[in-house]
Amino acid sequence: MPPDTPHTLDASTTLWELVERRARLTPGRPVLLQGGRTLTFAGLRDRAERTAAGLWRMGVRPGTVVGWQLPTRIETVVLCVALARLGAVQTPLIPFYRDREVGFALRASGAAFFAVPGPGPWRGFDHGAMAWRIGARGVFEAYRSLPDDDPAVLPAPPASGTDVRWVYWTSGTTSDPKGVLHTDRSLLAGGACLAHALRLSGDDVGSIAFPFAHVGGLDYLVMLLLYGFPAVLFETFALPGALAEYRGHGVTTAGGSTAFYSIFLAAQRALPPGRKLIPTLRLLAGGGAPRPPELYHAVVREMGCRLAHGYGMTEAPMITMGSPDDTDENLATTEGRPPAGMEIRIVDGEVRLRGEAVCRGYLDPAQTAAAFDADGFLRTGDLGHLTGSGHLVLTGRRKDVIIRKGENISAREIEDLLHRHPAVRDVAVIGLPDAARGELVCAVVEQPDGAAGLTLEDVTAHLRAQGLSVHKLPERLEVVDALPRNDTLRKVLKYRLRERFS
Repeated sequence: MPPDTPHTLDASTTLWELVERRARLTPGRPVLLQGGRTLTFAGLRDRAERTAAGLWRMGVRPGTVVGWQLPTRIETVVLCVALARLGAVQTPLIPFYRDREVGFALRASGAAFFAVPGPGPWRGFDHGAMAWRIGARGVFEAYRSLPDDDPAVLPAPPASGTDVRWVYWTSGTTSDPKGVLHTDRSLLAGGACLAHALRLSGDDVGSIAFPFAHVGGLDYLVMLLLYGFPAVLFETFALPGALAEYRGHGVTTAGGSTAFYSIFLAAQRALPPGRKLIPTLRLLAGGGAPRPPELYHAVVREMGCRLAHGYGMTEAPMITMGSPDDTDENLATTEGRPPAGMEIRIVDGEVRLRGEAVCRGYLDPAQTAAAFDADGFLRTGDLGHLTGSGHLVLTGRRKDVIIRKGENISAREIEDLLHRHPAVRDVAVIGLPDAARGELVCAVVEQPDGAAGLTLEDVTAHLRAQGLSVHKLPERLEVVDALPRNDTLRKVLKYRLRERFS
């Protein structure tokens, strides 16, 4: 049998198999770094087994549904791996969800256990008290301590990687979340796509500054296990406060989503000329939201590192990914290329997907039937096209197409152009009902601190100067203190803007 390498490790059948193989390969190397604590690959395996044994004593069995709502901590990753060791079905929940979302998810998934931070409140909110209010079953605290017992009580690890063992929840851009069904293999395939595209090595140091309960958390963990390098975990993320950790650990790759790129860039701009924000940083990477071309060029120019952006969703956590050795044009204007196992089909402009990294559907069979076409391709609702080099270009979402006087207008096109305006920090373009036009084009702008006030005339003049067709120009401008975003990758919630300004 050939020696283990990242490209043989990604053939692992289950997450637990991958954990074991990496622990045998580089047992003493660190994998998780947080607040002066270090956990090695062997330590992750061993501690997860003891936690799995403690969970077994509590009554958790293969197939038992366990919900957890925990911050990004070493203990969270250990619990996640321990549940994978048991073959339990886990349903991660973002720590910022509250009674309605959490109660809905626990009831819909049939969770028999629920792990919360504790003891006491976390960031001013008492998750244990919430669990009592919503009638959660099997509540236990995992913030500072985890179940623990002798691994001798454990049964054999799960052998199948194609059973549904994960229920993730859509990020809240619709009124009710949908339970997305994943297997170990679908998540391993997504993580492998991320890992191989970014061209990382065992010498890198990564970072997880977003909620580990997001489906991207598992992607990132798989990447660490494949390539054998550590990541710095951030329970809360804010700059400049987090910079000491980034600098102290020599982080080489960071990011999360477009909002994170903008935060890093703003912090860089606050420094004296010639000083680099994170001296060791060579790559920003992420996905989850559109990345304007101008933001790519600004990061490269001002931060002195590459920016590789990808395309994913809860249903398929890694669809395409930019690579640091792509051209600047492709990195600025595309979402990267798909891995060999991901089929992309463009049907009437819509991106559709089929492959191992695509979910098995939803908890609600009716939602599953509506989401997949007759050939088994997932309807993403995203619009785009493939270039001659196989890179994917996204042009918007079906619901982001504004129909004005019978003409289709892409919100994404206008947003990309407005991001180039110095008085625009972020922007969302939406269609609003209009009796004469059907819909009118409204630009909702968030400005940087100290920027001069914007007028609609300023906006339209800027767009005209960049060659935008007259029929696409916004007819309304709204300036807000902050755009509404979700609590995972800070994606703008356009439905709230439509509700507010209609």
